[in-house]
Amino acid sequence: MSQSLNAVVTVLDPGTPGSGPLAGLRFGIKDNIGIAGVASTCASAFFADRIAAADAEVVSRLRDAGASLVATLNMAEFAMGVTSQNSVHGGVRNPWDLDRIPGGSSGGSGAAVAAGLVDVALGTDTGGSVRIPASMNGVTGLRPTVGSVSDDGVLPVCLEADVVGPLARSVGLVARTHAVLTGRPVAGVAPPSTVGVVTVPLAVDDGVAVRVDAAVRDLESAGARLVPVTVPGFAEVRESLYTVVYADVAAQHRERILGEPERFQPDTLTRFRLGLDTTPAQRAAAMAEIEEFRRGLDALFADVDVLLTPTVAVDVPLIGGDPDVLAVTRRVGELTAPWSAHLGPTLALPVGPHPGSGMPVGVQLTGPAGSEDLLFAAGATFQRRTSWHELRPPLHAA
Repeated sequence: MSQSLNAVVTVLDPGTPGSGPLAGLRFGIKDNIGIAGVASTCASAFFADRIAAADAEVVSRLRDAGASLVATLNMAEFAMGVTSQNSVHGGVRNPWDLDRIPGGSSGGSGAAVAAGLVDVALGTDTGGSVRIPASMNGVTGLRPTVGSVSDDGVLPVCLEADVVGPLARSVGLVARTHAVLTGRPVAGVAPPSTVGVVTVPLAVDDGVAVRVDAAVRDLESAGARLVPVTVPGFAEVRESLYTVVYADVAAQHRERILGEPERFQPDTLTRFRLGLDTTPAQRAAAMAEIEEFRRGLDALFADVDVLLTPTVAVDVPLIGGDPDVLAVTRRVGELTAPWSAHLGPTLALPVGPHPGSGMPVGVQLTGPAGSEDLLFAAGATFQRRTSWHELRPPLHAA
């Protein structure tokens, strides 16, 4: 079953069970996060023989907390892309439907948690790479506050936006893992009293809308006051983020792009080439727009506790269903990329199956910087009232 998903790169010997707050839990680690002595290929032919010299800081924290590291997990090449296709391991498949993508770039992380291969997985998120797989695989995922989790030993995409975040079936397990990664225990706080339901400036699939609306009603029934809000610059900041990300990716991989383009998976190469001609002035202008967006969010959070949107506006796409890789990337990431321009955390929650396809649907809750505990309280309240996070896909190991 794991072979049909293609979610696992390397099976690890978990060693002697440790003690600590994560003892007894099986962890998978995205293949761009270093584990000493283990292949860390970033799912690229360029790094097919690369062995990590040391544990990443997040890996050391997991080991110290008693976690059992059991696998490295497949991903989009160099952590760029929503389909988790790559040039060395082949693409990941979705355990709910093998003909559909698992999201990306942490597709192996989302698929492995959903399929029961691991209890918790670490992913990285630059434009949605934890939250999109969480949504498409029906699990919970956190993009934490920028800078709150160490990225030491993690291959970068864009330092302005990169974060390491956990995926698990429940909010509770995500919260426990986040506490270990940050060294800060989860604080017991009340759920948010005011939820800003964002009016998104794009069409949302009817089946996705049905599930999101039901989730909104559940939060209201739990006592939250719902407020419709418009986020200034929500659509525009996505393009600003892409300008910065693609410029940084092109700068990092310029010699590979120009010298050995044939070694990239074709979709990766298409994305990476976008930033080759971006000038420093264009990147600086995009960063100025991102800063303006952040100031607007600060003003919104003076009136609401958290903001809510769908995670992905469309049903889970078929593998290879649309040959326009850039169109797929932008459509799938339309609602995750804006929150990557924000410094605060976003929690992705499963809200049930799409009424047409049966594929998972998710929502995102976003809060001010450092508000993870507030998001955990909201998510835990929702998951006590629903059982969507307990659903298992057809391909499930336990």
